[in-house]
Amino acid sequence: MTDLSKIPVTIITGFLGAGKTTLISHLMRNAGGRRLAVIVNEFGSVGVDGEVLRSCAIPDCPAENIVELANGCICCTVADDFIPTVEALLKLDPRPDHILIETSGLALPKPLLRAFDWPAIRSHITVDGVVALADAEAVAAGRFAPDVAAVDAQRAADESIDHETPLSEVFEDQIACADLVVLTKPDLAGPEAIAKAREVIAAEAPRRLPVIEAAEGAVDPRVVLGIGAAAEDDLAARPSHHDGADDHEHDDFETVVIETGPFASPGDLSARVAALIERHDILRVKGYAEIEGKPMRLLLQAVGARIRHQFDRPWAAGEPRRSALVFIAEHDRLDEAALRAGLAG
Repeated sequence: MTDLSKIPVTIITGFLGAGKTTLISHLMRNAGGRRLAVIVNEFGSVGVDGEVLRSCAIPDCPAENIVELANGCICCTVADDFIPTVEALLKLDPRPDHILIETSGLALPKPLLRAFDWPAIRSHITVDGVVALADAEAVAAGRFAPDVAAVDAQRAADESIDHETPLSEVFEDQIACADLVVLTKPDLAGPEAIAKAREVIAAEAPRRLPVIEAAEGAVDPRVVLGIGAAAEDDLAARPSHHDGADDHEHDDFETVVIETGPFASPGDLSARVAALIERHDILRVKGYAEIEGKPMRLLLQAVGARIRHQFDRPWAAGEPRRSALVFIAEHDRLDEAALRAGLAG
């Protein structure tokens, strides 16, 4: 049962590019009178998600209530970053009515849940719920095995088969920790893929989970906020591949930030990024770009082969115009010189 004296916190988790920022932007615009605060955890040094959310700032969630943590995964930097940030939000006047946390796409939610047991914050906040976003098309495409036990048995029988990929573990941990799963981009997936994705999630979930669909983050806030899970008191029901480990690192992934000059057009940039994704097995690309002759900054985000871009705002007066892109891939896949050469053409 939720302690009404505590500020509720909703953790928004999900795989790379699942739509976490889009969902939070929607919740900010439809807060229903709640005063919100947002913690954004970037993986990489270019604050794309934080910038996007600050551009959505409204009286119910002013810009000073949006905090960005860019020093690594918050589940790995709890003492250094996360706890002081929460303490700072609790000192705001007026205090927020609800806190949203957007984890990085590579974060494991359970170590973050454990942080809510810290004495400094336990008496003040409670985890209202963990909401896991899953790209319906990606899940249905078979990127995550629906029968993990069968895969593990096959690996045990065949020494030539690699251990489970880190991407699969991240997905499974996020589903296992969730109170609600949101299947995103259902319009791109179609009915058959959505049905398949639901089967995969049901097979991974350690307990029956509600699964809903949402395009462009359009979820009724009454469904997402006010779950009342008190998840910090329910850790045993949320199994993780990393249970029993003292800590974990994201050594299976690496990032490279490339700063470069302007591009001739959005299409020119997209073509170069697409070629690099295919050539180097890039998982995720996001960042800003300067387009020649354009007064506005281009925001680009890519997941796998899917690339989206839009002009998000004018360059500010006196702001240095630059292009900066974050590339994320599995370990030892990124060649910074090759990425720079590919962007330079």
